[in-house]
Order: sequence, then structure tokens, then C-alpha cells
Amino acid sequence: MSATLHSPLSSSLISSSSFQPERRFFGFGAQSAKPSIVLKPQRLFSLIRASANSSSSLDTGLSTELDVVKGYSEIVPDTVIFDDFERFPPTAATVSSSLLLGICSLPDTKFKSAVDTALADSECYGLEKSDDRMSCFFDKALVNVGGDLAKLVPGRVSTEVDARLAYDTNGIVQKVHHLLKLYQKIEVPVERLLFKIPSTWQGIEASRLLESEGIQTHMTFVYSFVQAAAAAQVGASVIQVFVGRLRDWGRNHTGDPEVEAALKRGEDPGLALVTKAYNYIHKYGHKSKLMAAAIRNKQDVYNLLGVDYIISPLKILQSLKDSVTPPDEKYSLVRRLSPQSAASYNFTNEELVKWDQYSFSSELGPAAVELLSAGLDGYATQSKRVEDLFGKIWPPPNV
Repeated sequence: MSATLHSPLSSSLISSSSFQPERRFFGFGAQSAKPSIVLKPQRLFSLIRASANSSSSLDTGLSTELDVVKGYSEIVPDTVIFDDFERFPPTAATVSSSLLLGICSLPDTKFKSAVDTALADSECYGLEKSDDRMSCFFDKALVNVGGDLAKLVPGRVSTEVDARLAYDTNGIVQKVHHLLKLYQKIEVPVERLLFKIPSTWQGIEASRLLESEGIQTHMTFVYSFVQAAAAAQVGASVIQVFVGRLRDWGRNHTGDPEVEAALKRGEDPGLALVTKAYNYIHKYGHKSKLMAAAIRNKQDVYNLLGVDYIISPLKILQSLKDSVTPPDEKYSLVRRLSPQSAASYNFTNEELVKWDQYSFSSELGPAAVELLSAGLDGYATQSKRVEDLFGKIWPPPNV
């Protein structure tokens, strides 16, 4: 999954509800907040209509719907790394356990040598315990692939932190320090890096410690306001909300006060969470950038215009790119989120507390608990699959 991530960050993801960890390119761009503007459709649509008889609106320099939405939010292609470079080239990247599995399944990929080199590392080779050796190979492979990606994209590389450490603050911090040292050995500077951490309380505490050292964090598996607010309070660089997954949960479950309150207002729970989190971040001056993931359709894109980043499946991006007719009223291209609108959003006193572990745990509803657990299980399973695979193919041939 991907967006423009230039230094410093001013701003990786699965659009399905299956919780399969991503092997995507993601972008995290350094863009200033866009002005609060309502699109004047008459002039734009006349340009779009004018292109209807042309072979391509891009050939004539005319606007498409994709061009327009990019004026409001950074649009992040949700794409596997092995294709679609030309149609939607990534400007930043995420390296994960799922990505490593994908590389190992495609022996001709340019990243295969990065994995083979990791498996031939003498430092790892010398470790006595098999588990320690496989963990060493895993970390070296993540960093080697991340280093190759850093040479290919102008933006940042976000590196997945082992989900099995999700409830261990010190373990997360130590793992990030270790990964950072490996990156420094191959001369990838810290400003080119993000570290992707699950949004447990322990993960958020790790983010606080790491951000205080100048190490930027990318908080994932956010399904509730308390997670987003707590991550913003500690200064997380990127906060990623999964819109579609929360929507799916609300359709099939009951008992979560936050979800049910949104439904009672006639709002989509996922979109409502993004709106609330965005307004909180911007109204109270937090540095975090908000990323909306698990986008299911064009209407989601339109309803999120103005959020810092939107991770969108390629089929939606292609539809936006191909569109040369004006949207109907349902799809009116109007900025929905802005710092100006955030200033007028009202929060309760209970929502403005300084979150601690007790209040965080108390406010974490059943939707967030269940979805977070499912996401962690998926990531942990993928990590174990990588280690098992490395155990079978180590040592690699021809290195």
C-alpha cells in the first residue's frame, strides 16, 4: 500500500475483512494541510465532458475524478509489489512478513537476493538456538528488503514490528532499536523510516518512547476513538484506521457503544471514527497524520476527502482515473474534512482526558477488542510462517 512520504512525515493495509497481513506498497507523504475548498463542479465537469470524445483525458491534460480527489487527500494505491508499478507507481513502501512470503514465492523477483543474503548472514548463522537464528534471519530479511525498497521509492519505508510483541512495551522498543541499527548498517537514515506498531496500550507506550527519540511510528489496527486519541497524545507520526472492517463488524454484531452511537445517528461507524479522529488531531494541534484504510468503494473515497491519506484498492483508483463524466449528487466532490471544520467539532469532557492504561482499557469497546485481536493473530501467524519457511530453505543455494 503507498503515498508520498517525504521527510519529514506530514502525513501499508488490507481492504478486505479477512485480516490477511498486507504485502503492499504504502505511501506516507509530507504535504501541508490542503485549504478548505468546495469544488466548483461546473468548470471541472465541462473539462471532463470535453474529454469524452478523446482517447484519454490524460492525453489532453484534462482532469479526471482521480485528479480531483488528489487535490484533497493523498491517495495511496493498495497494491502488491510485483505489479502495477506503471499504472500506480508507489512513492513509499511497507515491508512486512506477508511481503517476505510473497517474495519467497516468486523466485524471479528483484527482492529475492535480499532474502537470500539475509539467510547467508554469518551473524545469524552462528546463533546456537534455532528460534534465535530464525528470528535473526527474519529481521535481516525485513531490513534488506526495506533497504532495497528505499532505493526504489522517494518516500519512506514502514517496517512491520513483530505482532507477537504487541503487549510488551520494552520488547517493541528493543525490536525497533535493533531494526534501526540494521538499517543504519546499510546506510538507510532514520528519517526515511517508520516502524509499524499495533495500537495496544503497550504499543502506544512504545510509540511515546520511540517518538521522544526521534524514531517515527506508524500505529495500526485502530478501531476506536480511544486508540486514535491515545496515539495522537503520544505523538505517533501515522495513525491508521480500518474503515471497512469496522463497518463489517457493525453489520454483524451489537454491543459496542461507539459503533451503535454512530449507527443511531445514521452514520457509518468506520467513516464516523475517521471523522472524529481527524477532528481531534487537528482541533487540538497533535502532529499525527491520519490514514484511512480498508476502503471499499468510491463513495468511501468521496466521504473521506480531506483526510491525510486514503489507502484505496486499485480497482477504485482505476475507476476514478477512467471517469470522464461528472459524479451525480451522491458523489459530489466536496472536501468533508478540514482543519476549519475540525475547529467547530465538539468533544465531551470524557473524550478529552489524558488517557492512561486504565481509562484506555475501560473505553476499548468490543469491536476494537475483537478486531485488534484478529489482526494480531493474523500478523503473528504470518510471522511464524516466515520463520518456518526460512527453517526449510536455510541455507540458501548459490549465495
